[in-house]
Amino acid sequence: MISIFTRSAGAVSTSDLLAGGSLPEDSVWIDLLNPTGEEERALERALGVEMPTHEEMREIEVSSRLYQEAGGTYMTATVLAKSDTAQPEATVVTFILVGEILVSLRYGEPAPFRTFAARCLRQSMLRASGEAVLMGLLDAVTDRIADLLERIGVDIDAISRDVFDPSPDVSHGGDFFKNMLHRVGRNGDLASKCRESLVSINRLLTFINSVADIPARKDIDSKMPTLIADVHSLSDHATFLANKVNFLLDATLGMVNIAQTNIIKIFSVASVALMPPTLIASIYGMNFHFMPELDWYFGYPLALLLMACSALAPYLYFKHRKWL
Repeated sequence: MISIFTRSAGAVSTSDLLAGGSLPEDSVWIDLLNPTGEEERALERALGVEMPTHEEMREIEVSSRLYQEAGGTYMTATVLAKSDTAQPEATVVTFILVGEILVSLRYGEPAPFRTFAARCLRQSMLRASGEAVLMGLLDAVTDRIADLLERIGVDIDAISRDVFDPSPDVSHGGDFFKNMLHRVGRNGDLASKCRESLVSINRLLTFINSVADIPARKDIDSKMPTLIADVHSLSDHATFLANKVNFLLDATLGMVNIAQTNIIKIFSVASVALMPPTLIASIYGMNFHFMPELDWYFGYPLALLLMACSALAPYLYFKHRKWL
């Protein structure tokens, strides 16, 4: 799907390619979402540049993600998609600057693209150049990551309280620790994807700064220092959250081990406490002909009393040593 954002007479609108495959006048931003081969070829003819394939976009080498070729500046970044679901995804988005037009090529639906496009249409506020649109999109992506990191921090604090200072009515059973591990893992995965996105955006910003032949340089320079500072601060915060997630993971697993140790300890004490009664019962279960106790009138109650005392003695000893 091709969405062409144009700005004419102060109004922002979307349109399609004109008859013959030409672009509308005052085109500023062209957004390609899951384009077909025919749509890519039509846009390549209209702009005179080549669109990278999805496989080429997913290359991890910096030289394959950030380069200039045939009149276009190509920049690929990793952006989070489906971040509000249980399975967030890290999708790649390629930004192509052709003259003063920005082309965004993507195969996912990150929330910042929807919100930025809706804000442009609602407020009739589209930047005058593709470079300015690029800065606006990167700013929206950075703001989204900031919101996600804030949400991760709040959830991590809640997990920390539940693990280290649980309420009296909360049972530390198997379901509790399973839920805690699930929440810790989900936040850790989201934090790592945020860090991956921030690293790719930082590389992209560094590349833009090194490119000298960008037409609307002033639109970039006015926003670049703030954006770089935001990315660096969020990267540090994401690293802090990742370390805290690892700490909580270790702490939760430690709590699981403690709970398991307590269960094993109960079984161990029960086994030790039942060993003397079992020994007594085994002795009097022997089939020897000469066993004087078998003829005693109080032999049976005495054996029961002896087994009870032999079971109680280890329990009292363990209690005295504070092993229970």
